[in-house]
Amino acid sequence: MSFFFKPSRPKTPSELVKAVKESLLALDTQTVVEVKALEKALEEVEKNLLAVRQMLSGDGEAEPNAENVSQLMTEVRKEDVLGLFVHKLPILGWEARKDLVYCWCILLKQTLGSRYCCVEYIENHLELLDFLVVCYDNKDIALNCGSMLRECIKFPTLAKYILESPSFELFFKYVELPNFDVASDAFSTFKDLLTKHENAVSEYLTVHYEEFFQLYENLLTSANYVTRRQSLKLLSEFLLETPNSQIMKRYILELRYLKVMMTLLTDTSKNIQLSAFHVFKVFVANPQKPRDIVVILAKNHERLLALLHDLSVGKGSEDEQFEEEKDLIIKEIERIARLPINLS
Repeated sequence: MSFFFKPSRPKTPSELVKAVKESLLALDTQTVVEVKALEKALEEVEKNLLAVRQMLSGDGEAEPNAENVSQLMTEVRKEDVLGLFVHKLPILGWEARKDLVYCWCILLKQTLGSRYCCVEYIENHLELLDFLVVCYDNKDIALNCGSMLRECIKFPTLAKYILESPSFELFFKYVELPNFDVASDAFSTFKDLLTKHENAVSEYLTVHYEEFFQLYENLLTSANYVTRRQSLKLLSEFLLETPNSQIMKRYILELRYLKVMMTLLTDTSKNIQLSAFHVFKVFVANPQKPRDIVVILAKNHERLLALLHDLSVGKGSEDEQFEEEKDLIIKEIERIARLPINLS
């Protein structure tokens, strides 16, 4: 006797979203004691997330149906599934987390007309962003959360919220975590926050100048080579950008930060020396240098000139702009050294 089974009818977007929601909520009712029940619930979540992924991106044979994708996005927003994605992430297995992150990134990019509906949902549930930031403390899901955060940071309103949230300061800790992969991922997110939206960063730095640069000084003077190098390179990227010109003008008036750059010029790493030079030169070239900066440059002119004469972009490399800038800085320090100023 042979049996013929009809293939099950594919779920509609509405049915699929409801199934995802129910399977995620079912995790609440399972406890570690009910191991088999929990395993079955996790399998159900994994199966449903894979189905969502295939509806959003196709199954390898057929392209995604645009109408289904739009309907799916509408249902995801209506059913608060994005919130469940975030809060249930720590419970899920590796495969389910991977599919969840993929779906999150696709959903945020989708539009209905000119509206990013899923981004609007997050704008109305901004606590989800704080939750994702704090998840860097959980090394099992830190990289997943980092990918989700960087997708959010592409949108100015979400990036601005993270910058202004108390949770932003946690990045100064996360970029120095002992787990290299997590620390590197946190630095990538930190960098995006400080470089993706120049005007938002400029506004943030204007209001939070003192506390931000105090914390940033700890990164520049870190005992960790990677932290010093990355943070110094990032500083020159966001500080020297045009919208941040007022911040830069304020920064280069501060003696304490000039001292940091002078110390970094003596670093054993040539890469750090070169990156420090690009910030140091702005202090020296500033035509409105305060007296305390002029005095310290005069006091240390011999050592600074020796360091600069030895500084080069490396064998086999010719960087005319670098050499021109270096010559100008050397001449300016020599000029300062000749000034009749009281060094006491």
